[in-house]
Amino acid sequence: MHTLASRHQRAFLLLTPMLVELENLTVHYGQKVVLDSLNLQLEGGAIGLLGPNGAGKSTLLKTLLGFLKPTAGIARLFGQDVTHQGTDVRRQIGYMPENDSYIPGMSAVSFIGYAGQLCGMTNRAAKQRAHEVLNYVGIGEIRYRPIETYATGLRQRLKLAQALVHDPALLLLDEPTSGMDQKGRESMLSLVADLAANREIHVIFSSHILDDIESTCTIVIALNDGKIAFSGNLQVFQSTQKVTYDLGLKGDVNRYITALNQYGCNCERMSELRILATPDDQTTATSANEMNGGVFFQVALETNTQIRHLRLVKPSLEDVFYQRLADTNSPQD
Repeated sequence: MHTLASRHQRAFLLLTPMLVELENLTVHYGQKVVLDSLNLQLEGGAIGLLGPNGAGKSTLLKTLLGFLKPTAGIARLFGQDVTHQGTDVRRQIGYMPENDSYIPGMSAVSFIGYAGQLCGMTNRAAKQRAHEVLNYVGIGEIRYRPIETYATGLRQRLKLAQALVHDPALLLLDEPTSGMDQKGRESMLSLVADLAANREIHVIFSSHILDDIESTCTIVIALNDGKIAFSGNLQVFQSTQKVTYDLGLKGDVNRYITALNQYGCNCERMSELRILATPDDQTTATSANEMNGGVFFQVALETNTQIRHLRLVKPSLEDVFYQRLADTNSPQD
């Protein structure tokens, strides 16, 4: 896809120390606290903004765009205050809202071209760019059809195209796979991953669908009740999650579970001959790996049980999210 940003603009953005900076950011809706004293620094990349509905994800995006004024605190993008330098900030952002935002009666190419002109492009440059981004998102062949005739998945792609038309440095995506079928969802996720990995565009991907974020993002920000539950590198979170093993057994499974409990494993019965075994909190990842070749087979010998399969279960983002919430909400000594 063609790039319109100048080398000078890209160099400026690369020299910016932080993509996102939040300092005690607080936003109220009337008396209700929607964002509660958020503090955060992120250098950029593919960032997943996750949390249940009502956690404050859309409010945070609208605050970063300057649509909502903080009740207290500061939010910065590219080192610029989004409240006092909002116009300069928005020039560098492409925004894909959750709800439809098109003009009825217009074709896709006319609408995207119009969006380009609103960003300051000439009519000729906007039309050329419209064709480029529509081809990129996969709706080039029907670009002259009225937008209202598009199915939900096509309108989602159109919203992504208008967010890309001015070649932004940062994309804010609010529930980009909403209403899409599985095939369309996979296609959208592929586009998002390509933009972050190959097009040098920062992405903040807001979704309550954790699988979507896990498949596209390397950094996560988890919101819950308007507060940051955790943030950081997803791979690091997954590597520090409790280790779990999936075992297929043949024999006296109850006896095997009882014996394995004695070695500090918590067991969950998944079916008649299958269990999940998780070492307790005192067992390190290293010793858990040793258990793979040690205690599981030792207990099998002791209980005259056959192990039909033994697999390490990679923790999902959902596992990480709920474990972190549990750790955050657990009473402190």
